[in-house]
Amino acid sequence: MLRYAVGRILWTIPTLLVVVTLLFFMLRAIGGSPLRHGPFLGLSAAAWVKYGDPQPESIASNMTRKYALDEPWWKQYLYYLEGIARLDLGPSFTFKNRTVNEIVREQAPVSLELGALAVLWAIAIGLPAGMLCALRPNSTFDVVARLVTGVGVAVPAFLVATMLIYVVSLRLGWLPTSGWGASWRQAVLPSLTLALLPAAWITRLLRASMLEALGSEYVRAARARGLRRTRVVGVHALRNAAVPAVTATAPLLGLLLTGSFVVEAVFGIPGIGRYFVASVAARDYPVVMGLTLLLTIVIVLANLVADLLHGVLDPRVREAR
Repeated sequence: MLRYAVGRILWTIPTLLVVVTLLFFMLRAIGGSPLRHGPFLGLSAAAWVKYGDPQPESIASNMTRKYALDEPWWKQYLYYLEGIARLDLGPSFTFKNRTVNEIVREQAPVSLELGALAVLWAIAIGLPAGMLCALRPNSTFDVVARLVTGVGVAVPAFLVATMLIYVVSLRLGWLPTSGWGASWRQAVLPSLTLALLPAAWITRLLRASMLEALGSEYVRAARARGLRRTRVVGVHALRNAAVPAVTATAPLLGLLLTGSFVVEAVFGIPGIGRYFVASVAARDYPVVMGLTLLLTIVIVLANLVADLLHGVLDPRVREAR
């Protein structure tokens, strides 16, 4: 198991390098200078449209040299790799007097907290729902659950958030409509909204794999030996049925851990979402690359955990590798 785990961990290094390289050249291919945008000087979008570019050419040239934007692409690439090796993601061109490290350090915990709550909701809802659907196929609960999960997969997050705010907050007055950190009640609606899609996926995948496992020969043999139903379902069937569910939902749960830009915007959560959107619009390369790198690391780690769990649940995987 140790050899298998070390091998999977080592594979994350070239994966991150490929992502950084592709992202670097894709952003450079867009064109335009991040130093020619109003947000760099603290202007709003409306003021930028009204007053145009107030930045003298000499200032823009000095800033271009300061941030090495006038260097050849391969030098800029090497500078960025060197910064990553030193855990320095560089300055922000859009948010004055702030570095990417500061933005990540201050805003990422909020998004990670939101995502972690959504993961807990998704597992707490999807795991028992999928098992009950498989144990009672075509029952009323199974039919209703499949209908709800179908809606959960199809309906976008912003519509779910709007409906929850209208019904739960405005009509019933149970929970606040926005905000974060002042009370635990502020975290309920956004985390539930973010958890709906993965909970639906977990329910549907676990139901299908559990039905297949319950009809397999080893489960019938376990029942023939007189084992209790709880042991047959919980040990023999669930362990094998969880493998495809864990593998398929790991990237989705990785996305949850960095939060959802849409959900953060709807509920007014001060996460990394608004910084990412503003940086893309302003071609703020360091912020976009830094936040994307953070997202990639979380997804890679989620896939790594899924691979390790796959090895624990299915010993044949460890032996094959």
